[in-house]
Amino acid sequence: MMTAPMIYELRQPAQIEPDQTYPAIFLLHGIGSNEKNMLPLVEGFENKCFIFSIRGHLPQPPGYAFFTIQGYGKPHREVFDEGVNKLTQFIDYACRQYPLDNEQLFLLGFSQGAILSMTLGVTLGSRIKGIVALSGYVPAFVKDEYNIKPVDQLSLFISHGEMDQVLPFEWGVANDEYFRKLGANVTFRTYPEGHSVSEQNHQELIRWISEQLDK
Repeated sequence: MMTAPMIYELRQPAQIEPDQTYPAIFLLHGIGSNEKNMLPLVEGFENKCFIFSIRGHLPQPPGYAFFTIQGYGKPHREVFDEGVNKLTQFIDYACRQYPLDNEQLFLLGFSQGAILSMTLGVTLGSRIKGIVALSGYVPAFVKDEYNIKPVDQLSLFISHGEMDQVLPFEWGVANDEYFRKLGANVTFRTYPEGHSVSEQNHQELIRWISEQLDK
């Protein structure tokens, strides 16, 4: 078996049927967190999906990060590009190593993980079926300089706290507008919260993923 390009936690169905492929959910944590952090958000889905919770490759005490930032809403470009490349390689790796249904790949990220999930959405286009982006933004250089693939087959659940003190609420509104303009199918939810995932937000994203898996 080839070595994985990134460290990850895997959850999968107890009984893997031969000749069957399964949907996959890739979890991307926020800055200073780790691969254990996001798993509770998708508890129960391991009965019918492969869940890959990926650890950021950069140390960022008390945990890890996928990229560094040089200013407000401005990732370091080279570090960010490297993170996007590593995650793309990881998705390729997972699709080769495990019995995944390539038509049913999902990304779920919070904060830094949401930023990368939305970026992968536009760089991978129709390879991704659905994205849950919790409290993120799309960097300006991604919109202006990246090779944007068609996303008319992509569905997104984007949420943002109205009192987010880390990434302004307006950025959440901008995500919604950006993906709608590109022709994606967007569900946009806002909550009277800060930079966090409320219980209501959690329940609604669970329902959204369940609906996508049944399509």
